[in-house]
Amino acid sequence: MNEAATSGAERHWRALERLYASAPVNSLFASQLEVTGEGRARIVFDVTEAAYHAAGAAHGTIYFKMLDDAAFYAANTLVTDRFLLTTSFNLHFTKPVRTGKVVAEGRWVSGRRRVFVAESRLVDEEGDEIGRGTGTFMKSRIPLSSLAGYSG
Repeated sequence: MNEAATSGAERHWRALERLYASAPVNSLFASQLEVTGEGRARIVFDVTEAAYHAAGAAHGTIYFKMLDDAAFYAANTLVTDRFLLTTSFNLHFTKPVRTGKVVAEGRWVSGRRRVFVAESRLVDEEGDEIGRGTGTFMKSRIPLSSLAGYSG
């Protein structure tokens, strides 16, 4: 890839990171997105008791949110003009988590035109996988450039 294309990709990735940070829902979670390369995204977040269900572990909504976001942003690295939408997402819980840092790692799997498939996994502080998911995403009619968080 030439230098101009690389810097264009880098600008797009940093804009996606700003977009994530600007979403009102993300003010509810101590989390940060890092786009690590084409088709790759990583979210580091803290699980606290505020996310617990009645039995004292993190509710599945936080698993879904972080798995979906990591896969979504991994896929959106390949699309520079439009916001993607999640059309389906399957997830598997493999271990409960109570508190601490968790990392969601997203990876694009297939698709480059209209429909994209990406997968993600959650890893706890001990390095154990606690969940994984696969999502299908499609281009919306929403231009990324129309979103204040993306444009900066």
